[in-house]
Amino acid sequence: MSAPCLFYIYDPMCSWCYAFEAGWRRLQNRLPERVQVTYVLGGLAPDTNEPMPEDLRVMIRQTWRKIEETVPEVHFNYTFWTSNTPVRSTYPACRAILAARKQDAAAGTEMRREIQKAYYQNALNPSRSGTLIQCAREIGLDVALFTADLTSVDIQTALEEELRLAGRLNAFVFPSLRFQYQDKLYSIHVDYISDEKMLNEIETIIGGR
Repeated sequence: MSAPCLFYIYDPMCSWCYAFEAGWRRLQNRLPERVQVTYVLGGLAPDTNEPMPEDLRVMIRQTWRKIEETVPEVHFNYTFWTSNTPVRSTYPACRAILAARKQDAAAGTEMRREIQKAYYQNALNPSRSGTLIQCAREIGLDVALFTADLTSVDIQTALEEELRLAGRLNAFVFPSLRFQYQDKLYSIHVDYISDEKMLNEIETIIGGR
């Protein structure tokens, strides 16, 4: 029988995923040792070069404000909207995670945090390869290899596999948590404030209560 596995399905450019970072770290630190963690990229928005429509820009800014009201420790740099031409495309950032992970398994987490820092704190655009290459440099990756991998067939194939896995996990909003235990799959409610509630859900499933 396989070990218990907690799947974290996310997108590096998802603002609610950014809001969940602190809570996710707290939950991970408290998980039972035998629970494995598996990251799965959800792919929020496919490739495009088209500028983001104004109504979508307004909606995302409103989401940022809602997050700041809901999760007090989270803040956004709103100059992003005046210093960039926003593009509704997160697949490049997803591929960047996979290219980082290819060099070092732990680098996927580092790249996720660096992309979030670039986007939400430094008002840079992770839909652009230049920003992603800069992120790779910041976390000490082989930049030439990363740049080649970013547009490679292998990385695109890996992304498509992760998107299919997210679908099989029935995860279509991000972030999502799915817990696999004794060949059954459970949905864990994402709580941005209380890691205690999420941990209790997991422990209840393990305990069979």
